[in-house]
Amino acid sequence: MKTLPIVQIQTTPSLLSMDADPGSFSIRQPKAEVQLNTRPAKLTVESHPIQLNVDQRDAFSAYHGGNMFDMNKRIYSGIQQSFLENMAERVQQGNQLAAIHKSGNTIANIVGFNWQTKPFPETRTPASYDNVDIRVDTRPPDINFQPAVSEMNVIVNKPEIAYQRGKLDIYVKQYASVQYTPPAIDVGL
Repeated sequence: MKTLPIVQIQTTPSLLSMDADPGSFSIRQPKAEVQLNTRPAKLTVESHPIQLNVDQRDAFSAYHGGNMFDMNKRIYSGIQQSFLENMAERVQQGNQLAAIHKSGNTIANIVGFNWQTKPFPETRTPASYDNVDIRVDTRPPDINFQPAVSEMNVIVNKPEIAYQRGKLDIYVKQYASVQYTPPAIDVGL
Protein backbone atom coordinates (compact mmCIF):
# COMPACT_ATOMS: atom_id res chain seq x y z
CA MET A 1 0.00 0.00 0.00
CA LYS A 2 1.19 3.20 -0.88
CA THR A 3 1.20 6.01 1.56
CA LEU A 4 0.64 9.52 0.71
CA PRO A 5 3.56 11.71 1.02
CA ILE A 6 3.50 14.00 4.10
CA VAL A 7 4.55 17.60 4.09
CA GLN A 8 6.66 18.43 7.08
CA ILE A 9 6.04 21.80 8.70
CA GLN A 10 8.65 23.02 11.09
CA THR A 11 8.08 26.21 13.07
CA THR A 12 10.48 28.14 15.26
CA PRO A 13 8.99 30.54 17.74
CA SER A 14 10.10 34.13 18.00
CA LEU A 15 12.26 34.94 21.01
CA LEU A 16 12.15 38.39 22.53
CA SER A 17 15.06 39.37 24.72
CA MET A 18 14.95 42.04 27.43
CA ASP A 19 18.06 43.50 28.95
CA ALA A 20 17.15 45.66 31.93
CA ASP A 21 19.46 47.41 34.36
CA PRO A 22 17.73 49.02 37.33
CA GLY A 23 18.11 52.74 38.01
CA SER A 24 20.30 53.88 40.87
CA PHE A 25 19.77 56.49 43.58
CA SER A 26 22.57 58.28 45.33
CA ILE A 27 21.67 60.34 48.35
CA ARG A 28 24.31 62.44 50.05
CA GLN A 29 23.79 64.98 52.79
CA PRO A 30 26.67 67.18 53.91
CA LYS A 31 27.13 67.54 57.63
CA ALA A 32 25.33 70.37 59.36
CA GLU A 33 27.44 73.42 60.14
CA VAL A 34 27.43 74.32 63.82
CA GLN A 35 28.60 77.72 64.96
CA LEU A 36 28.96 78.06 68.70
CA ASN A 37 29.76 81.47 70.15
CA THR A 38 30.25 81.80 73.86
CA ARG A 39 30.75 85.05 75.69
CA PRO A 40 32.47 84.20 78.96
CA ALA A 41 31.07 85.27 82.29
CA LYS A 42 32.39 88.56 83.58
CA LEU A 43 32.88 89.42 87.23
CA THR A 44 33.99 92.93 88.16
CA VAL A 45 34.66 93.91 91.74
CA GLU A 46 35.35 97.56 92.42
CA SER A 47 36.46 98.30 95.93
CA HIS A 48 36.43 101.76 97.41
CA PRO A 49 39.25 103.09 99.55
CA ILE A 50 38.73 103.20 103.29
CA GLN A 51 38.52 106.71 104.66
CA LEU A 52 40.09 107.26 108.04
CA ASN A 53 39.18 110.55 109.71
CA VAL A 54 41.06 111.53 112.85
CA ASP A 55 39.78 114.67 114.58
CA GLN A 56 42.38 115.94 117.08
CA ARG A 57 40.97 119.42 117.60
CA ASP A 58 39.91 118.64 121.18
CA ALA A 59 43.34 117.14 121.95
CA PHE A 60 45.15 120.18 120.53
CA SER A 61 42.76 122.39 122.47
CA ALA A 62 43.72 120.52 125.66
CA TYR A 63 47.48 120.62 124.86
CA HIS A 64 48.02 124.23 123.87
CA GLY A 65 44.65 125.88 123.46
CA GLY A 66 43.90 124.93 119.86
CA ASN A 67 43.50 127.50 117.13
CA MET A 68 43.54 131.22 117.88
CA PHE A 69 39.86 131.76 117.24
CA ASP A 70 38.75 129.15 119.81
CA MET A 71 41.41 130.21 122.31
CA ASN A 72 40.38 133.89 122.09
CA LYS A 73 36.77 132.87 122.51
CA ARG A 74 37.60 130.99 125.73
CA ILE A 75 39.72 133.93 127.01
CA TYR A 76 36.93 136.40 126.26
CA SER A 77 34.24 134.32 127.97
CA GLY A 78 36.65 133.61 130.89
CA ILE A 79 37.46 137.33 131.35
CA GLN A 80 33.78 138.14 131.22
CA GLN A 81 33.09 135.53 133.91
CA SER A 82 36.06 136.78 136.01
CA PHE A 83 34.81 140.36 135.69
CA LEU A 84 31.37 139.36 136.95
CA GLU A 85 32.89 137.35 139.84
CA ASN A 86 35.22 140.25 140.77
CA MET A 87 32.33 142.69 140.67
CA ALA A 88 30.26 140.42 142.93
CA GLU A 89 33.20 140.15 145.30
CA ARG A 90 33.61 143.95 145.41
CA VAL A 91 29.93 144.39 146.14
CA GLN A 92 30.25 141.87 148.96
CA GLN A 93 33.29 143.71 150.33
CA GLY A 94 31.38 146.98 150.12
CA ASN A 95 28.53 145.44 152.04
CA GLN A 96 30.98 144.25 154.71
CA LEU A 97 32.47 147.75 154.93
CA ALA A 98 29.00 149.20 155.27
CA ALA A 99 28.34 146.88 158.22
CA ILE A 100 31.06 148.53 160.32
CA HIS A 101 28.98 148.06 163.42
CA LYS A 102 29.71 144.37 163.41
CA SER A 103 32.81 143.26 165.16
CA GLY A 104 35.64 141.97 163.05
CA ASN A 105 34.60 143.92 159.97
CA THR A 106 37.62 146.08 159.70
CA ILE A 107 39.24 147.26 156.51
CA ALA A 108 42.29 145.18 157.31
CA ASN A 109 40.19 142.08 157.72
CA ILE A 110 38.24 142.71 154.51
CA VAL A 111 41.09 143.83 152.23
CA GLY A 112 43.72 141.62 153.91
CA PHE A 113 42.29 138.52 152.33
CA ASN A 114 42.25 140.06 148.86
CA TRP A 115 45.98 140.18 148.22
CA GLN A 116 46.18 137.21 145.78
CA THR A 117 45.80 137.91 142.07
CA LYS A 118 43.04 136.25 140.19
CA PRO A 119 44.25 133.69 137.66
CA PHE A 120 44.02 134.44 133.96
CA PRO A 121 41.18 132.53 132.31
CA GLU A 122 42.18 129.02 131.19
CA THR A 123 43.01 128.96 127.50
CA ARG A 124 42.94 125.17 127.26
CA THR A 125 40.07 122.74 127.48
CA PRO A 126 40.05 119.88 129.98
CA ALA A 127 42.17 116.89 129.04
CA SER A 128 40.26 113.67 128.47
CA TYR A 129 40.80 110.24 127.00
CA ASP A 130 37.96 111.04 124.59
CA ASN A 131 39.60 114.08 122.98
CA VAL A 132 40.57 112.28 119.77
CA ASP A 133 37.71 111.21 117.51
CA ILE A 134 38.54 108.44 115.09
CA ARG A 135 36.03 107.60 112.37
CA VAL A 136 36.53 104.89 109.77
CA ASP A 137 34.24 105.11 106.73
CA THR A 138 33.96 101.96 104.68
CA ARG A 139 31.80 101.27 101.68
CA PRO A 140 30.95 97.79 100.47
CA PRO A 141 32.53 96.84 97.16
CA ASP A 142 30.53 97.18 93.95
CA ILE A 143 30.15 93.68 92.55
CA ASN A 144 28.85 93.26 89.02
CA PHE A 145 28.34 89.82 87.49
CA GLN A 146 27.35 89.15 83.91
CA PRO A 147 26.59 85.48 83.27
CA ALA A 148 28.03 83.64 80.30
CA VAL A 149 25.95 83.65 77.13
CA SER A 150 26.12 80.85 74.58
CA GLU A 151 24.72 81.23 71.09
CA MET A 152 24.39 78.22 68.82
CA ASN A 153 23.60 78.51 65.12
CA VAL A 154 22.99 75.32 63.19
CA ILE A 155 22.91 75.45 59.39
CA VAL A 156 21.33 72.26 58.05
CA ASN A 157 22.41 71.36 54.51
CA LYS A 158 19.74 69.87 52.26
CA PRO A 159 20.29 66.34 51.02
CA GLU A 160 21.69 65.98 47.50
CA ILE A 161 19.70 63.35 45.62
CA ALA A 162 20.91 62.01 42.26
CA TYR A 163 19.07 59.44 40.16
CA GLN A 164 20.59 57.60 37.19
CA ARG A 165 18.05 55.94 35.00
CA GLY A 166 18.45 52.31 34.23
CA LYS A 167 18.19 50.87 30.74
CA LEU A 168 15.65 48.61 29.17
CA ASP A 169 16.56 47.07 25.84
CA ILE A 170 13.94 44.92 24.17
CA TYR A 171 15.00 43.18 20.99
CA VAL A 172 14.13 40.13 18.97
CA LYS A 173 16.67 37.48 19.54
CA GLN A 174 15.07 35.01 17.18
CA TYR A 175 12.43 35.66 14.60
CA ALA A 176 9.56 33.26 14.19
CA SER A 177 9.73 31.09 11.10
CA VAL A 178 7.74 28.41 9.41
CA GLN A 179 9.59 25.87 7.26
CA TYR A 180 7.79 23.57 4.95
CA THR A 181 9.57 20.48 3.81
CA PRO A 182 7.78 18.74 0.94
CA PRO A 183 8.02 14.99 0.58
CA ALA A 184 10.37 13.54 -1.88
CA ILE A 185 8.72 13.02 -5.24
CA ASP A 186 9.34 9.83 -7.02
CA VAL A 187 10.04 10.87 -10.56
CA GLY A 188 10.53 7.40 -11.84
CA LEU A 189 7.02 6.68 -12.82
